[in-house]
Amino acid sequence: MASVEPGSTALTYASAGVDTEAGDRAVELMKASVKRTQGPEVLGGLGGFAGLYDASFLTSYRRPLLATSTDGVGTKIGIARALDIHDTIGIDLVGMVVDDIVVCGARPLFMTDYIAVGKVVPERIAAIVSGIAKGCELAGTALVGGETAEHPGLMAADEYDVAGAATGVVEADDVLSPERVRAGDVVIGLASSGMHSNGYSLVRSVLKLAGWSLERNVPDLGRTIGEELLEPTRIYTADVLAAAQALGGQLHAVSHVTGGGLAANLARVLPVGSSAVLDRSTWSPQPVFDLLMKLGSVPLADAEGTFNLGVGMVLVVDPAAADRTLELFAGRNLPAWVLGQVGNHDGSAAEGTVQGTKGVDGGAVRLVGNYRA
Repeated sequence: MASVEPGSTALTYASAGVDTEAGDRAVELMKASVKRTQGPEVLGGLGGFAGLYDASFLTSYRRPLLATSTDGVGTKIGIARALDIHDTIGIDLVGMVVDDIVVCGARPLFMTDYIAVGKVVPERIAAIVSGIAKGCELAGTALVGGETAEHPGLMAADEYDVAGAATGVVEADDVLSPERVRAGDVVIGLASSGMHSNGYSLVRSVLKLAGWSLERNVPDLGRTIGEELLEPTRIYTADVLAAAQALGGQLHAVSHVTGGGLAANLARVLPVGSSAVLDRSTWSPQPVFDLLMKLGSVPLADAEGTFNLGVGMVLVVDPAAADRTLELFAGRNLPAWVLGQVGNHDGSAAEGTVQGTKGVDGGAVRLVGNYRA
C-alpha cells in the first residue's frame, strides 16, 4: 500500500465531503422514531445490512400475493427546503408509497427509505425520518431500514431527495381489480388533505410568476401559502383496509389520485368498455386550488390533469353497499361522498373524456357540471 510523502497534502473521505461520523449521529437520533413503527415481526436492530421481517403468518394464507411499490415526493421537497421544515415530508413519502399498495387490497407490511443529501446534517435527517416513521405509524407499516447517502459535489449542501419502497400482502381471492367492476357500481370519493404531493412543479412556477413568497399570509387559507403547501398527504391505508374488511366482495376497485388527476387515475381501475361519469357539483375543492388556478391563469383541464382538486382516493362499490360505505367513513371522520356511477361506454369520445392513461387500456371517465362554490 502506498504511503503519504512527508509534507504532501493527505486526502481523506472527510476532506472529500463525506462525514461518516455525522451519519452515525443521524442514526442515533432517528432510532426512537423508527422503533415506534416496529412490532415483534421486525427482527434485529437499526443499522444492519438488511431489515428482517418475520413472515410466518403467511402460512395462514391460501395463496398470498406480495404487492410492492416505490415512489418519491417530487419537487414538494423544494418547499420544505425553502422553509427549513423537514418533519412532514416523510409523511408524504409514506402516503405516496403505501396508498398505491392498498389500491389492490393489500396490507402494507414494511417499508424502507433512501435519503440522498449534499451534506449530512444529523438533525435534518432525523426530522425527515421522524416524518417517515409517523407516516408508517398511521399506515400500520413497519419501517425496517433505510439508507442515507452523502453526495458532495453532486448536490448542494442543503439539497436532499427522498424515496421509499414498501411490500404488502393480499389473499389472491381478495385482490381488487377492474374485473370486479360492473355497470351500476357507485363511485365514492374520499377527501384529500390538500395538495398532497403532486403538481408542485406547476405550483412553484405559478408562485414565481406571481412574485409570491412562501411566507405570504393568505386570509382565505388562514395561514401562509408555504404552510398550506406543506400540509402532509393524507394516508388512507387503514381506512381502505377497514372498508375492504367491512364490505368484503362489495368493494370492487380503489384508485389513488396522484399524478394525472382524478379522471386519469380512476380510468386505470375500470374495465375496458365501461365509463364513469363524475359530477363536479358534489364537492368543493379546497381554496388552495382555486387560488393557484386564478393566480397562474391555469386552465381547468390542466388543473384537473395535475392536481387532486380535493379527492385523494376513490372507491368503486356495489350500489347496495354505497350507504354503508359512507357511514363507515363518517365513523372514521373521513369526508366521503358519492361522485358518480359506472356505466357502459358507448364508444363516443365526448369532450373531456379520459381513457387509456399511463399505459393502461382501461375504462373511460368524464367529469360533468361545475364545482360547488
